[in-house]
Amino acid sequence: MTTLTDRPNTALLVIDVQNGVVEGAHDREAVIANINTLIGKARAADVPVVWIQHSADDLPQGSDQWQYVGELERQEPEPLIHKLYGDAFEATDLEQVLGERAVGRLVVTGAQTDACIRSTLHGAFTRGYDAILVSDAHTTEDLSAYGAPPPGQVIAHTNLYWSFQSAPGREAGTVETAEVSFPGA
Repeated sequence: MTTLTDRPNTALLVIDVQNGVVEGAHDREAVIANINTLIGKARAADVPVVWIQHSADDLPQGSDQWQYVGELERQEPEPLIHKLYGDAFEATDLEQVLGERAVGRLVVTGAQTDACIRSTLHGAFTRGYDAILVSDAHTTEDLSAYGAPPPGQVIAHTNLYWSFQSAPGREAGTVETAEVSFPGA
């Protein structure tokens, strides 16, 4: 259904599941376990797994905080996209990587729900991609001290509004890990 012509394939995005991003994240262990399950499903179906890794002042490249969590393991030649902005498409080669693989449908996981997950979902959708959020495979930290709702509510709200996202010729929505199936699996 994507509006991108000649892009029938699907990719799994694993966004910013880095030590410094998820160390205090809501339901961290369950979310990482679900992401691992999805990675296994994608690999079994020969679906590209694309890793996104954020850099910032508090996540300097090469630091322990910047590294992906030990529970997840990227394999060669799975693409790794380095980014500086919330939207993984901004100033990166993500679009090129997806285009080379004829990807028009994205299954999105990772952190943080209220920042890079939302930004990338919207960035993908406005660029013509189908964008599916795995409802139990994204997380965020508690930012309620700054006026945000508790993390469980942030996640629930994001799942709610993304399940109703729509636009001509594109598919959006949410799905639980157990319900995700990749073509060829």
